[in-house]
Amino acid sequence: MDKKQVGEIMTSPAIVVGPDMSVSAANALMREKSIRHLPVVDKGRLVGIVSRGDLREATFTEAVNADTYELHFMLNRLTVERLMTRRVYTITADAPLVQAVELLNKHKIASLPVVDAEGQVIGIITESDLLKTLAHYLRQLEATAEAA
Repeated sequence: MDKKQVGEIMTSPAIVVGPDMSVSAANALMREKSIRHLPVVDKGRLVGIVSRGDLREATFTEAVNADTYELHFMLNRLTVERLMTRRVYTITADAPLVQAVELLNKHKIASLPVVDAEGQVIGIITESDLLKTLAHYLRQLEATAEAA
């Protein structure tokens, strides 16, 4: 098995949003692109990350005490900045894949923005990317075992 690097399996370019994007717009973007994590970038700098779970939790919290009209109004005014996780763990494209796995596991997170030397977001690696890679390797191992 060759030593893979993060850059070989990351999703690039990453879809990023600004901190002033509404929760409604972020939710719609996630649904449209079938993604679960959005790095939040302000003036070219990574300032946070927001997940579908963050948005779902905010929607539920707001929904408890609001009628439908009020809920839509609030979610259009509520911004990603209010919900985002500000402490973001990152990784570089040339990092070994095993390092990404260890970071995700250690910090109990599901994604890592991939940054370049200047700290610019160039991609994202998620649990889904890692599971696809694992499935590929398992198929290779099975094929090798069957051929032996």
